[in-house]
Amino acid sequence: MGYFDTQEGIDEYTKMAEGFDGRELIAILKKYLPAGSTVLELGMGPGKDLDILAESFQVTGSDSSALFLEGYRAGHTDADLMVLDAATLDTDRTFDCIYSNKVLHHLTREELEESLRRQAQMLNSGGLLFHALWYGEKEEEMLGLRFVYHTEEILDRLIGDAYDVVETRRYTEMDDDD
Repeated sequence: MGYFDTQEGIDEYTKMAEGFDGRELIAILKKYLPAGSTVLELGMGPGKDLDILAESFQVTGSDSSALFLEGYRAGHTDADLMVLDAATLDTDRTFDCIYSNKVLHHLTREELEESLRRQAQMLNSGGLLFHALWYGEKEEEMLGLRFVYHTEEILDRLIGDAYDVVETRRYTEMDDDD
């Protein structure tokens, strides 16, 4: 059983994430994606970013943890949610944008490459990917979770010519140079 498959893990993560959300990232996304567009959030966790995205877009939340989805649905009964693994993305639905905030770094590089190929199939014409990842070249494990860091060069190799990169940016969230 994984970290996000227990209520203890969910509660611990939710407490750790207090005070952090993707508002800064979503402001960048709004420069490229028209209001009202359909957005799939991968790995929505407790739903902070989903709530912000919903202010401007038609959103669908997803997570591989049914506990996160159940917790969110308790306060948002009409929410469009689905259990979805970020590597395999087993759905027939399509979207104008696929968004994630520090989720895809849990995938191996091979899984990330598979996910990016699958995401291309899930995008409507002219669709957009918007992902925030941890920066660097190392891999580590914490709390039984994998963390794979990426540089621009690593991402360029993984993406290949499947996508046109519109913008790449580094930002600090918690600590200087994180």
